[in-house]
Amino acid sequence: MLSEKSTATVRATLPAVGAAIGEITELFYTKLFAAHPELIRDLFNRGNQNAGLQKQALAGSIAAFATHLVEHPDTRPDVMLGRIAHKHASLGVTREQYAVVHRHLFEAIVEVLGEAVTPEVAAAWDEVYWLMANALIAIEERLYAERQVLAGDVWREWTVTERIEETADCATFRLAPADGAPAPAHLPGQYVSVQVELPDGARQIRQYSLSTSPGSPVRAITVKRVHGPAASGPDGEVSGHLHAHVRAGDTLRVSVPYGDLTLRDSAAPVLLASAGIGCTPMLSMLEHLADTAHPAPVTVLHADRSPADHPLRGDHRALTHKLADASAHFWYEESAEPGHRTGLMDLDPVPVAPGTQAYLCGPLPFMRAVREQLLAKGVAAADIHYEVFGPDMWLASVR
Repeated sequence: MLSEKSTATVRATLPAVGAAIGEITELFYTKLFAAHPELIRDLFNRGNQNAGLQKQALAGSIAAFATHLVEHPDTRPDVMLGRIAHKHASLGVTREQYAVVHRHLFEAIVEVLGEAVTPEVAAAWDEVYWLMANALIAIEERLYAERQVLAGDVWREWTVTERIEETADCATFRLAPADGAPAPAHLPGQYVSVQVELPDGARQIRQYSLSTSPGSPVRAITVKRVHGPAASGPDGEVSGHLHAHVRAGDTLRVSVPYGDLTLRDSAAPVLLASAGIGCTPMLSMLEHLADTAHPAPVTVLHADRSPADHPLRGDHRALTHKLADASAHFWYEESAEPGHRTGLMDLDPVPVAPGTQAYLCGPLPFMRAVREQLLAKGVAAADIHYEVFGPDMWLASVR
């Protein structure tokens, strides 16, 4: 809880800090990477940095956390904190790195805001930072303990046992621990981090959802090659490397599983909505539902550019057919086949059972649109859960 004195100061200065937070985070990252070039080489996503996405996400999370402290002083935004902590744990972030971030962030705040940063203002925002940092550290250390790994030591060598070409731009890599030990358990919907060494020596990391259920004897990730110009950014460094160079018999450095979007253990109706490669955590959930003979209705929704672009399409159909009360609805922007719909996902003709737990994964515009349609159909906001691939730009608006 923020102290009473700091609450008043943060409330008074939040508009000024909020207005400058983009400039502050820009300068912060410049200072951080100048002092610690190994972080941009081996920890931070260089593509997201170049596109400015990570900077926007950091600014949004700080502003959202400070606003929550001021507006809801007796509670904590645990959904936001948990989402960030799972990402950090999958990267092996440690307690010591928060002090490094603090130093360069506050240097940037002072440089941007100048004389407005009085000792009182500095103390108040310092309190905000450490409240957020210590909350994240506590969650991350608990996550490490649950996985029985030392803080930050999340990596293990895995062997690629099979590579499957799903579409022109999507490939599935089936994995087994290189040491022959049992694979660590995971929950339906969780992801792993994969670290690869690139030609310039950088060891870049990306997260990929596990597309198989916890009961599967194998682990698998399905990777979509990122074409930068189509996404107003550079080509994906890690996805490009995996597609170009990784084959059966190769080894990958993979983290233990993390992720807060997981299938809830209940007998409630379930709705799984995805677009593009966002189907991967949904497939893990769907396979688990099929494995456990989920008794309630299951509604499977997916949108894609065309049937040929739909990754794991056969799995979507086969797993749906395994369930006693399930239906699948596919939308394609072009070349829709008989029985499927053309255009964007429209839930008007789709029945949604009362008490449905909904899970969404895909681009942010897609998830916002589907969420609005689900709310209009009577699904409670608390029962709509989502996963973002990359920096979470939705943190300030959905908690």
